[in-house]
Amino acid sequence: MANCEVCGKGVSFGKKYSHSHIRTNRQWKPNVQRVRVIVEKTPTKLYVCTRCLRSGKVQRAL
Repeated sequence: MANCEVCGKGVSFGKKYSHSHIRTNRQWKPNVQRVRVIVEKTPTKLYVCTRCLRSGKVQRAL
């Protein structure tokens, strides 16, 4: 679910380091929201990241 259907942004992985330098795996999830957007002149619901919403890559259906 955590993928933007416009730009394809998804979960990225890395390491979390504690104060004693013990490494554990962690993940960064994108801010993906389900919004109504206009696709081919019809309103549909898509999962879109907030960067695509803010930059105007999609047009919201009001």
